[in-house]
Amino acid sequence: MLLGAVLVLLLLGGGPASAHAALRGADPADGSVVKAAPGAITLTFTESVGLLDDSFRVFDPDNRRVDTGEAGHADGRADTARIKLPAKLGTGTFTVAWRVVSADSHPIAGAFTFSVGTPSATPPALPGTSVENPATGGLFNIGRYLAYLAAALLVGTAAFIAVCRPPDVRPLRGLLLAGWWALAGSTVFLLLLRGPYEAGTGPAQALDPSGLTRTLGTRPGLALLARLALLAAAAGLLLWQRKALGEGKRPPRAALLTGATLATGLALTWAGAEHASAGIQVPAAMTSTVLHLLAMAVWLGGLASLLTLFYRASVPSRVVGRFSQLAGVSVTVLVVTGVYQSWRGLGSVAALTDTTYGRVLLAKLVAVTLLLLAGARSRRTVTRERTARNVTVEAAEAQEARVPEPVGGRAEGAAGGLAEGRVEGRVAAGTADAPAGGPPLPGKPRPPAGAALTPAEDAQRRALRRSVLAEVVVSVVVLVFTTVLTGTLPGRAAAEAATAEQSAGLPVASVTNIPFTIGSDSPGARGVSGKVQVTLDPGRVGDNGLQAVVYGPDGGFVSIPELRISFSLPDQDIGPLDAKVTDRGGYWAADTVNLPLPGTWEMKVTVRVSETDQVSESKPVEIVR
Repeated sequence: MLLGAVLVLLLLGGGPASAHAALRGADPADGSVVKAAPGAITLTFTESVGLLDDSFRVFDPDNRRVDTGEAGHADGRADTARIKLPAKLGTGTFTVAWRVVSADSHPIAGAFTFSVGTPSATPPALPGTSVENPATGGLFNIGRYLAYLAAALLVGTAAFIAVCRPPDVRPLRGLLLAGWWALAGSTVFLLLLRGPYEAGTGPAQALDPSGLTRTLGTRPGLALLARLALLAAAAGLLLWQRKALGEGKRPPRAALLTGATLATGLALTWAGAEHASAGIQVPAAMTSTVLHLLAMAVWLGGLASLLTLFYRASVPSRVVGRFSQLAGVSVTVLVVTGVYQSWRGLGSVAALTDTTYGRVLLAKLVAVTLLLLAGARSRRTVTRERTARNVTVEAAEAQEARVPEPVGGRAEGAAGGLAEGRVEGRVAAGTADAPAGGPPLPGKPRPPAGAALTPAEDAQRRALRRSVLAEVVVSVVVLVFTTVLTGTLPGRAAAEAATAEQSAGLPVASVTNIPFTIGSDSPGARGVSGKVQVTLDPGRVGDNGLQAVVYGPDGGFVSIPELRISFSLPDQDIGPLDAKVTDRGGYWAADTVNLPLPGTWEMKVTVRVSETDQVSESKPVEIVR
């Protein structure tokens, strides 16, 4: 019932969409001049969007706020946003700043201008369109990191108890409680911050009742509310099994099935409110995301459980072996679902290096590879330990076989009991399959609890502890990259957004190709020719990112020792402004190039191919407001 309620809350009305909305068109269009004042402003997006109380801000030519109606959807279409304008709007250039929330829960914002009658002599500056408040965004990301970590701890520890069946689960009660409280606290924290995060306001607005009411009516708010309901049910399950956990007993099958259902529901609260809920193949994407999150939690939470047992209790080798098998299944699920999600998010091989999403994904893959290497090391340590234990047991049994059985039918002679006691004593230290001081085997005396390990066995135990600790540390890094990915624009969505902006006639990044030839005028010298492709993003007044790629005559990439780029605005006697580009390994770039005024700028590119050979070429670049 509870899982069905979660599905209904998250999936109703969730048709196919494109992760991260992009503006497809505006009426009036950006930069257009209309003869009469329009009755409304309508925006069309690539996917359904949620509206805020302050989704539109309209400013007149004197930069004064225009009184408008309440924002709504045009003709009932969820991929539109419309606001009515007053009848007497006036003439001149008007500025529109907008802000909506895309279907995958991320806020997006922008601004544009249109003119009524004739454009203003001095167009007003575009208002800031920052997507988020830095303080609110930082706190919100911390809450998301903590939620992922807590989910891994809660679900992974529960799975470890259920599958690996350690003889004493009491040391793991603290991990279960810590995971539950951390996930509950982070969920409440995110629920309160959701309103300010979407509106781009400060953290002080977190306790605003109106913002919380609006949040509870959105898909992300419903997902967080469902998560709290599932955690309440999980608390009931833990209370039900409190006595069993306190006595070190394994939970019954009914409790295990209930826990698995709750874990799946918790994973759905992420899948139903983020990237998986929007884009292509939504049902397959949500299924893949749920499996990916559960496999990650089982693996990483299991590592934390194993490490806790290593330092607080004995760990029978059968428990380590079961976890090794469980981790192997988890890794297989992670690889299969990860490949699918990477294809879905990237859209092309080039996006792996050309987009932020792709670069973060590469970093996560490196971290996962390190985690696999650490896991392989742990597996080798466990194998060596099992081999050493088997040799010890066989030697003890051989010694016991050589001692004659005492008269009177006693089960064991003194030497045999001593040999078996040494073996079982090592079991108590964590190198075999029974706890210290446990019941004797049939026909054999109770083993001593304090038998010491051999130096080789002790070294193996320490090596296993170190390798598991390394896995836990790297797993935290993997969780960080996973959280960053959920808040990063996917490569496929970035390409769709650029296509939508181009089809809508909106300003996009400026791309300029500058051909060059070096050395062809020298007698007997072979000329070096090619072109430099320079991209300015967004190609507007203010700060721009710059990337430059040098191509040879065959269209392939060319590596050169130096590239310089500068900008001048002759009409205003500004420049040259050095872009200060640096070699980024295959291309040249500058993070920030400030072009303060609109107009036709002259971009000068200097290409040096040797100590003595270089050439400078220039081309005009149009910078818009």
